[in-house]
Amino acid sequence: MASVLLDVFYSISSCLVCFPSSPQLRINSRSFKILRLLGEGGFSYVYLVEDTSTHALYALKKIRCPFGQESVSHALKEVEAYKLFTPNPNIIPSIDHSVASDKNDPGAKTVYVLLPYYRRGNLQDVINANLVNHTKFPEKRLMKLMVGVCRALKAMHQYKVGGAPQSAQSARQVREQAARADRSAAEERHEDEDVEQPLMDSEVTRSQEGMRVGQQRAYAHRDIKPGNIMIDDDGLTPILMDLGSIAPSPTPITSRSQAIAVQDEAAEHSTMPYRAPELFDVKSDTTIDTKVDIWSVGCTLYACLVGKSPFEARSDETGGSLSLCVLGGDWRFPDEQLQAQSHGRQQKVAAEEAPKEDGVSAPVKDIVRKCLSVEPSERPDVDELMGLLEDAIEQLPDDITGD
Repeated sequence: MASVLLDVFYSISSCLVCFPSSPQLRINSRSFKILRLLGEGGFSYVYLVEDTSTHALYALKKIRCPFGQESVSHALKEVEAYKLFTPNPNIIPSIDHSVASDKNDPGAKTVYVLLPYYRRGNLQDVINANLVNHTKFPEKRLMKLMVGVCRALKAMHQYKVGGAPQSAQSARQVREQAARADRSAAEERHEDEDVEQPLMDSEVTRSQEGMRVGQQRAYAHRDIKPGNIMIDDDGLTPILMDLGSIAPSPTPITSRSQAIAVQDEAAEHSTMPYRAPELFDVKSDTTIDTKVDIWSVGCTLYACLVGKSPFEARSDETGGSLSLCVLGGDWRFPDEQLQAQSHGRQQKVAAEEAPKEDGVSAPVKDIVRKCLSVEPSERPDVDELMGLLEDAIEQLPDDITGD
């Protein structure tokens, strides 16, 4: 609670107009009242806010940029990505954004991003509720939600240059704003404006330079997890969010220094229990592609069914390193663990033979196994995964709680 109050105080001191019991702020020409904190992580905070004119509710993401030049650029990279993939029913849009200066720290900035507010929360909220209530996620509903996630990933994995010129133009305008903010920060700090940008900060629209209209410029999200999948108010539509980790794909790794940079970037922006093994130990002369997202979808499916990532579950069980579990592909479904222990075996039980103590059906288990192939080339691509999910939906009985 103390950190929340300190953060609210910081916000008020930098750009809020304070009224008794109702802190307010302006995003460009609109005024908002802060209602409560929704979540936080790293240098970002997300608040529930109300438009003082229309009384509509929104989520406001505040990103502190205390490190000067590159941090403003990275914060606006997220907005740039939102603009590039708008409109898409399964990717969250950015409604508005602004960059504010910190009067107490020359060169430091704060980026505000106004986003839709979803009352149902995200998949992690559902997982937490299931754990508390000792309930399970209806499989058929989950498969339908994952199809929507795959539609969002398809738009990213198969993005074509020039396919949505207005969206691309909006994204480029955000990139230009980021460049201006960088120059402003450098001038206020009396630094060289031509400081080299970090490896992956500006690679959204800039990665399309020199490409022909219609040419594919794929992107990987790189941080798919339950907390980044919102559920629309209809209860049926998943909304993918938090595009700050996005990277062009494929990314050829041509040197040891690049391998270390990509690995460090992943360590900072890709959540560990859902991170693909090729991002834990990035090697030279390899390629990182969109299959990292397929791995994360498999981890997310497992977490929705069991309650936590497969590698969290396994490392908790063995007391071993989570990263070693990921790199070795060491995970089990709960019933397979019981079966292996009861017969003194370590191998996994075949899907068609596995008992149903954990309540997970064979077609769903098969999808998770295919996604969690340690070798990226053995994982399905997004089209193949959508096909697997749709086949499972046909095979699964209707959920008892309804669709």
